[in-house]
Amino acid sequence: MSNLVFYTNPMSRGRIIRWMLEEVGLPYEARILHWETADAKAADYRAINPMGKVPAIVHDGVVVTECAAICAYLADAFPQAGLAPPVHSPLRGPYYRWLFFGAGPIEQAVGAKVMNLEPTTDQSRSLGFGSMDDVLGAVEGAVKDRAYLVGDGFTAADLYLASHLSWGMNFGTIEKRPAFETYVERHLQRPAARRADEIDDALIAAEAQPTA
Repeated sequence: MSNLVFYTNPMSRGRIIRWMLEEVGLPYEARILHWETADAKAADYRAINPMGKVPAIVHDGVVVTECAAICAYLADAFPQAGLAPPVHSPLRGPYYRWLFFGAGPIEQAVGAKVMNLEPTTDQSRSLGFGSMDDVLGAVEGAVKDRAYLVGDGFTAADLYLASHLSWGMNFGTIEKRPAFETYVERHLQRPAARRADEIDDALIAAEAQPTA
């Protein structure tokens, strides 16, 4: 049994963490929580995540929830994977900036759009994300004509941001812009990203198979 347990569903943000785990490259145990049986709302799982949502990980007894937090934790727990700048590197600042920009303004802006909430100019002053135009403009400035968000290497911040942009563009919640498409395509070609997609896509296909 692995000392790293991953709770997920293949049709969830857990796909982000699956990719992260494949980048880490160490054994982990995946436990699939099924929507139709409300596994995530069961008492044993709520003891891990009271929100009753996936993903979550348990590593050596340490529980971590929330995608950005899990990415940051795994990058630091397994530094040999090279998914974060060294702790005392000046690159740590922009790394954190963009990792949590995904968890904050992007998540908020997309959530507002999904709910058909369009803040007025006055309302946007009180919102952490301001407006969708503000958010997308900031992201475009960060990725345009650049391979990586931080320095000259791939980090968990790239993984997290590329996941959000890919998901949003696929489902129409984030505008397709050439800079976004170029950035996402580059990172989705990574071997770990492909492995992660193959695993989760196979799980979805298996669930879709009729039972005898």
